[in-house]
This record gives sequence, structure tokens and C-alpha cells, in this order.
Amino acid sequence: MKSCCEAEPKKPKRAIIREVCPRDGFQNVKEFIPTERKINIIDKLASTGISCMEVTSFVSPKAIPQMRDAAEVMEEFNKKWKGKIKSYVLVPNLRGAENALKVNPDSLNFVISASEAHNKANTNRSVKESLEELKKIADLAEDTELAVSVATAFECPFCGAVPPERVIELLDAILEMGIKNVTLADTIGTANPSEVKRTLKKIKQRYKDYPFFLHLHDTQGMALANTMVALELGYSRFDAATGGLGGCPFAPGAAGNLATEDLVNFLDKLGIITGVDLMKVIGIARELQSYGFNVISHLASCSVCS
Repeated sequence: MKSCCEAEPKKPKRAIIREVCPRDGFQNVKEFIPTERKINIIDKLASTGISCMEVTSFVSPKAIPQMRDAAEVMEEFNKKWKGKIKSYVLVPNLRGAENALKVNPDSLNFVISASEAHNKANTNRSVKESLEELKKIADLAEDTELAVSVATAFECPFCGAVPPERVIELLDAILEMGIKNVTLADTIGTANPSEVKRTLKKIKQRYKDYPFFLHLHDTQGMALANTMVALELGYSRFDAATGGLGGCPFAPGAAGNLATEDLVNFLDKLGIITGVDLMKVIGIARELQSYGFNVISHLASCSVCS
């Protein structure tokens, strides 16, 4: 019999969904999406009731041409949604942070992999070097919030399962810098519920109620199962992309991010409040599909959900 101090956390009554389609979803689209269309889609996503969005990415246009209009997109977002929806932008390095700060986002999101091999492949830096870059960005950001996404928090495409102890070691280093917004990412979408539970349970034991986000890809169709595991441990913040756009470049042709509409429907069925209008999101997913985007979503193609 468990004592009261050993009781499992209760599922949350509310959940926060961060819409990442404009960054994680769009960056994988090879043909350039006209800036006006990006802004139009972002405006529609912003009208669904979400409270936060990853709007764009300040990366080298040579590396990801799709994001060459990041400054213009962010400026337009601020005109309509500043103070209403919290904005995140991805910055891969100090130069990206410098460019991003010129257009006043609410939060800069920096990525470090828990796996040394993936961090090297993704950023051409060691984890130690990435932590040093993070410190420089923290000094530069001053009053702007700095967030960190821990990639390969569960599995690595090169090394397989990532030990929870390795993730915690990295989290210790990040949190010592005073970072107050951290995401744990199943970058390649291959983690199973047992792995996710093991890692999240150890993280919860160490960091208590620190408000981690979960970024779950759906490559092997386990994102919602992994979401349930997280909910049962008391986690309540999740990334999702309308239409399931995006995903891992190491798994071409596979499902991408957890679709926002599927996540909202799932949480609604569990009685967990999101504040997001499901039918609006489904409508946007179908619009993305009409543009020829690779929409992978249960609800976008469901005739019952019209």
C-alpha cells in the first residue's frame, strides 16, 4: 500500500498546447511558401484559441530557405497578436538570436541534444560547446525569455535509447543557468510509452513541478500513447502542429509532429480543457491539405468531423 507521499500525480484538468506548425511544420516544406500565405495561416491558427505559438526560425537562409522571411513574418505577427499569444522563435546560435531580438519575440528557443552524436550532426557542435553558446545567448537576451528544447530526450537515431541519467545531466546544466522554459523532445518519434514513462518519472522526481513542455513526434504512431503517459505523471504542456506537418528528417515519408487537431480531440475526450476550438483547427488542416502540404492527421480526413 502506497503512503500519501508516494501517490501518483492526478491527470491535469487543463493543458497548454503550443502550436509549432509555422516553424517545425513549414521548415520541412521544400517549395517556398509565399510570405502572405504564411501570415494568413498563422492568423487563422492564432484565432483557434491557442495561447502560444512557435512562429518562425532565425536560421541561415542557406540552410533552410523556407525561413528566409522570418523577420517579416514575426513583425506581422506582433502587429496583430503581441500581448495576446506568446510567441516563440527558434534560434540555432548567437547570430540567430541577435537577428531575432530585432523583431521582439516573447521567447527565444535554443536546441541542444541529449545525445552527443545527434547534437554534432544537428549543429556541428559538441554538447559542451552548445552549452557555451547558450550562455552567450542568455547574456545577450537580457529581459527576453530564453527557452531550451532538449532534442533526443528519449531516443537518438544514431545511438538508440538515451539513458534518463544523460538527460538529467543536461537538464542540470541548463537549469543552473536559470532557464525557466524547457521542452523534452521525442525528436525521431520512436520512443515507446515504457521509455517515456521511465524518463519522465525520473525527471519528475528530480525537478518536481517544473513546467516542462513535451514535443512528441508521431513517426511510429505512438504520440498519443506517450501523451497519456505524460498526463498520468502530471505533465500538461504539449507541442503540436496542425495537420501533423513537420517531423524528423531522419525518417523521410513518416508521420510528422503530433497533429494539433488529434491532440485537442484526445484531450477533449479525457475532459481536459485546452481552450482550443477543435473544428477551427480541423478546418485549417484541411486548408493546408488543399495547398498540397503533406497533412497526416486522423481528423482532417474524417468525414464524421465535418
